[in-house]
Amino acid sequence: MFNISKLFSVIFLIVCFNFSSFSQNKFISTDGKIIVGFNGNELRLKGINIGNWLEPEGYMFKFNKAESSRKILEVFNEAIGPNAAEIFWNTFRENYITENDIKFIKDCGFNSIRVPFDYKLFTGIDFYSNCAQPGFKLLDNVINWCSKYKIFVILDMHCAPGGQTGANIDDSWGYPYLYENAESQNLTIKLWEEIAKRYKDEKYVLGYDLLNEPIAPYFDTEKLNAMLEPLYIRITKAIRTVDKNHIVILGGAQWDSNFDIFHKPFDPKLVYTFHIYWSDTTQSVIQKFIDFRNKYNVPIWLGESGENTMQWISSFRKLLDNNDIGWCFWTFKRLDTDRSIVSINQPDGYNKIIDFANTNRQTFEEIRKALPNKDTVMKVTEEYLNNIKLKNCKVNEEYLKSLGLKSN
Repeated sequence: MFNISKLFSVIFLIVCFNFSSFSQNKFISTDGKIIVGFNGNELRLKGINIGNWLEPEGYMFKFNKAESSRKILEVFNEAIGPNAAEIFWNTFRENYITENDIKFIKDCGFNSIRVPFDYKLFTGIDFYSNCAQPGFKLLDNVINWCSKYKIFVILDMHCAPGGQTGANIDDSWGYPYLYENAESQNLTIKLWEEIAKRYKDEKYVLGYDLLNEPIAPYFDTEKLNAMLEPLYIRITKAIRTVDKNHIVILGGAQWDSNFDIFHKPFDPKLVYTFHIYWSDTTQSVIQKFIDFRNKYNVPIWLGESGENTMQWISSFRKLLDNNDIGWCFWTFKRLDTDRSIVSINQPDGYNKIIDFANTNRQTFEEIRKALPNKDTVMKVTEEYLNNIKLKNCKVNEEYLKSLGLKSN
């Protein structure tokens, strides 16, 4: 006998099952102006950059003249020799970011990290190791740790082939040659395609930040700016051949501040990122980005800010929160500072390395005259490598407090 009540029960269960499946997302996505989490609700990012780990910067070593990665490498190659320097950098990478660091970040209340990297770590021309591709192993590790502790990962090409910025931060040769060199562009596209293919199924990889702070303002911006979005389109098309799941993140020109270079969004999963340092903390500072969000109905995200007083950071963070903008401050860990989440204790005798890095070393004679005692430098570098471990660092509680967070 036909039982209509049983039929309705079955239909109800089917509807509930389908609704449940639709409300769960396998990957982080976008919906209009928001980033959407696994549960279908808005995911507001609260993140920290993992600077200096996979793209060393001179100021984080307290070097003035050796500003970029390759110049930092020269300092250590000259001071302790290339073989000892290679051991130094391998140990540096192992100790600087570990599973304990990621767990600590989670425990503090962050839900995301941004990982800046140098393209050379994924090619056979890595300056720091004889291993052809240490970058993938390092990213595999951090992504696995983040998956374990439910932290979202944004992968950021901080240093692109040829240089996308033309300054020390992209380890370039003083000009953004990327936009004028087909070989560099093809290598950039190929590398992003390889990264996307490798991580296409990783649910805690939130997305790909294609080029950090492209085109510094002291070049021919009218000429170069016109080349940026077409390159973004080419990179994104290559990514989509292997990965249709993850978000693609686009930064504006001139330190990620100029959105005038953008036209109508060309992909359904785009997030637009801006960086702001040393500005006022008033609505007018971010209004142009909000206007862009409203015009194109797309998410915006602050990818970098910080390096300022705790009062400034607190005020700016609140401004972002009040305008429904997710953020990722700079940076997690660096040497002897209160302007990061944790501070590395400076070893005794480290000033000898600073002095050597900051002296004139243009000729071999100048290098010989400036060389510090090798045994002393080796001892200092060993202590430094021990000090960068999280357990030996100092937590800057006031920095966390300025972000509305705290350590346990």
